[in-house]
Amino acid sequence: MGPVERVLLIASVLLVLVVELLNSSVEAAIDRIGLDTHRLSKRAKDLGSAAVLIALCVLAMVWMVLAGPVSLRLAGVLIRP
Repeated sequence: MGPVERVLLIASVLLVLVVELLNSSVEAAIDRIGLDTHRLSKRAKDLGSAAVLIALCVLAMVWMVLAGPVSLRLAGVLIRP
């Protein structure tokens, strides 16, 4: 695995962390405004959660594509020259 692949693996993890921090800040700001249920507050929280889910899907795809074959090769399942 080359340096570009390693950077992509690390970047995908950092992407999830950044998106999760942003989602937490949006939720904290909305909760600070008021605890009553509002349609736009629910939408903002749902969109933040969706962004985290998308980041996690990107993480899973990057790790499966880049680290999957290496892991399988180490386990002896996939033999490639």
